[in-house]
Amino acid sequence: MYVRDCMSAPAITVTPETSFQEALRLMREHHFRRLPVVDQKGYLAGIVSERDLLHAAPSPVSSLSVWELNFLLSKLTIGQIMTRSIIITTPDTPIEHAAGLMVANKIGGLPVVDDQDQVVGVVTETDIFKAFVEMLDGEEGSLRLMLDLGQERSVPWGLLQGIAERGGYVASMGTFRTHHGDRRAVVVVGGIEEARLQELLERYRGLLLDVYAIPQAPAPEASRPLWWPRQASLGSSPSTP
Repeated sequence: MYVRDCMSAPAITVTPETSFQEALRLMREHHFRRLPVVDQKGYLAGIVSERDLLHAAPSPVSSLSVWELNFLLSKLTIGQIMTRSIIITTPDTPIEHAAGLMVANKIGGLPVVDDQDQVVGVVTETDIFKAFVEMLDGEEGSLRLMLDLGQERSVPWGLLQGIAERGGYVASMGTFRTHHGDRRAVVVVGGIEEARLQELLERYRGLLLDVYAIPQAPAPEASRPLWWPRQASLGSSPSTP
């Protein structure tokens, strides 16, 4: 998946001459926490975040009156408070690279710029989180297999082939490392009931951590394990969590 597939577009932008109050209104109206700042030619000049606005606003415990505060804010422009050192991305950048830039620089969003250096969108941590959920979420009745790969470099081919041979399909799959360095894999399987996979999963008992049924509307109490291979034998009735 690329940035263009999940970014917010078209971009809502402001200019350095935009007032503090107008930028704040745009953020509240569109539920954004940051806005790209463009110059008269439409080129990216900076970015302003909700935090920048909060830091620039006078303290509410100030001795200034409401009228004095409003007067000061009406004179404040985005050019005075925007961040000029900008980290950008492009529509063709893989989302994991964009996410890596955000993590490395501890920022929550990136302006998206095309080949003509024009701002075409913004990608945020929320956009990437939604994409992550979309990739690992399945339709109602799908199964999510969690595997501890150990020394394996990838998900065993025999498991994937066995799923296909039984009429199922792999809707999505991903691998990751835990904080302890363990390598794990998530395989979302659709088109097949858990009972038809029991015999196949028995073969991979040493790798399989658990199996979850994926509900239509995700909720903490809705995703319950069907069984736990390392705590109960396959085919036995699971205990209520």
